[in-house]
Amino acid sequence: MKQKISDYISKHSLLSHDALHLVALSGGADSVALLRILRDLDYKIEAAHCNFHLRGAESDRDEAFVRQLCDSLSIKLHLIHFDTETYASVHQVSIEMAARELRYGYFHSLCKDIGAETVCVAHHRDDAVETFLMNLLRGSGIHGLTGIRPKNGQIVRPLLCVGRQDILDYLHSIGQDYVTDSTNLESIVLRNKLRLQVLPLLKQLNPKAVENIDKTANYLREAEKVYNAYFAGNPDMAASDRGQVPVRYTPRYVADRNLSPVRRFPAQIPLDEITKQPSAECFLHEWLSPYGFNASQIAQILEALTGESGREFLSATHTLLIDRSQLVLEPKQAEIKPLRIPEAGNYRFSPEILFSVKLTNDISISKSEECATLDAANIQFPLTVRQVASGDAFCPFGMEGRKLVSDFLTDRKISLLEKRRQLVVTAANGDIIWLVGQRTDHRYRITASTHQVLSITLTHNS
Repeated sequence: MKQKISDYISKHSLLSHDALHLVALSGGADSVALLRILRDLDYKIEAAHCNFHLRGAESDRDEAFVRQLCDSLSIKLHLIHFDTETYASVHQVSIEMAARELRYGYFHSLCKDIGAETVCVAHHRDDAVETFLMNLLRGSGIHGLTGIRPKNGQIVRPLLCVGRQDILDYLHSIGQDYVTDSTNLESIVLRNKLRLQVLPLLKQLNPKAVENIDKTANYLREAEKVYNAYFAGNPDMAASDRGQVPVRYTPRYVADRNLSPVRRFPAQIPLDEITKQPSAECFLHEWLSPYGFNASQIAQILEALTGESGREFLSATHTLLIDRSQLVLEPKQAEIKPLRIPEAGNYRFSPEILFSVKLTNDISISKSEECATLDAANIQFPLTVRQVASGDAFCPFGMEGRKLVSDFLTDRKISLLEKRRQLVVTAANGDIIWLVGQRTDHRYRITASTHQVLSITLTHNS
């Protein structure tokens, strides 16, 4: 068994004989076996034990055991005590998540303090199979079905090549005892149910069930490399949070005061670029899952690609719209408060948007879409800058009669998401005098009788 683990460590370049390594030691069979094997393989190791004070006397028993074990093996032990329940309450997380955050936070900090290169944890093949099954039951994609990885940053798992029974047999062969966490014997949480009920049944059906599921996870891990290489090399996509996200344009007049222009939203991608992919579903999953869209939603989006334009899908953080021949993605919009402009001056609508308002006797018409020049005699303060509202209408410059803003923007092929973000400037009487960046109102145009001009200039920091 030691040779098998030694070969596994070498194959995945997990440990170096020249470096110091920290072993996470709970006192259970798995971590005790890991400690003994790495010591026998002549790796430089120290141990770390966390007392979470969640199991009363059992927690203290575990601590006493690892103290005695490390003393007998002349291995330096680092101990820490946590008030896990208080941490969970303060941070509003589950006890399991609190223990995980405390444990790994401590391990990484300790590694830095003692100069350890890695944190060795005792996950084994059965743990990896349990994780595979848990993700399978949740409807995971390819990333979730690759199981537990041998190495994840500073965390390494040298025992993934052996199973739980192998570990127990090894400890029995060397006469090494260990402690048992009584909560692992309770069929309450999903992982315990899989371990205590499902896996034994699968082994009855096929004695090599665990090994075969582990092989499948390994095959998927190799397939994932091809999968990732495809998306990384796809010229229609650019890097995002985890995988890839298409980026095509950024509108200049956004109404989200909290939106950083670095994010470059909304992002859009033509429908024909999706349908021509070898797997449109995988393509959508890679694009949308980092933004909170689940597998069920992605399946619905895929079905809707051939339907009517205007379908909208929401995650907790983002909005996706099927807009004519493209998909458009953007963060959900928080309510934007109108900006009141009581007199001429400079006014900041958002960190990215500034409006400069002035009265001038220079009777000239601006040709810039970022500046509106209007007949000041017909406009009363205060002005208001706000997002467009349902039913808004104005008289577009150069046109006769009133027109709904939504119809005007549709004629200009502006997407629904951009329509919602569109800004307007209104006069004191409520009339829209400027559809920002698009068109001024014909009723407030400069004419031969104009004596004073109201100039509104927008500056957008990109």
